[in-house]
Amino acid sequence: MEIEIYADVVCPWCWIGKRRLEQALERYDGEVTVRFRPFQLDPTPVTEPKPLIEALGDKFGGRDKAEGMAAHVTQVAKGAGIDMNFDRAVAANTFEAHRLVRFATERGRAAELVERLYRAHFQDGVDVGSTDALVKLAAEVGLDETEAREYLESNLGRREVAADLSAAHQLGVSSVPTFVLAGKYAVTGAQEPETMLAALHEVAQREASA
Repeated sequence: MEIEIYADVVCPWCWIGKRRLEQALERYDGEVTVRFRPFQLDPTPVTEPKPLIEALGDKFGGRDKAEGMAAHVTQVAKGAGIDMNFDRAVAANTFEAHRLVRFATERGRAAELVERLYRAHFQDGVDVGSTDALVKLAAEVGLDETEAREYLESNLGRREVAADLSAAHQLGVSSVPTFVLAGKYAVTGAQEPETMLAALHEVAQREASA
């Protein structure tokens, strides 16, 4: 079964959803392949690094509200085994990060890179919109640093990622994470591992009897 994960690497619920899926897969005995699909929560250009809490405050009605949202998601994340530090996080446009995920996918390192991007953004305070930062992260997961820089500094993958982002909207993906199982069954949101496991079993049964 193929599992397509529509997500953005600056989406905290996407990281939680990914981790919960992994926990479900630990208890699932079927064969699966996971493919990461790009989605941008906010495609607006980020001209200079800005603290995420400040950016969220501008978007959602003030710093107090942003801090409350961050505190809630941080607590939920702990239950999934993830430590988040919103005080260090930097707002970023993620188009280039999605290009790098495409580069990593072609080389069989997408899962490692996606996990590293989440950790870089939510724990390490790395600007994941920066080419220099992305190249370093690529090297950390075993990708060739020179190749990664050449890729990002070229136009390679740019058209394909833009097409993938457009395709996601055409498919009706409006919030993330969205998990598409076997190409036709969608599960939205960071569902609990038990819910994801049940969905996997149900889809496997439907596909077997189709």
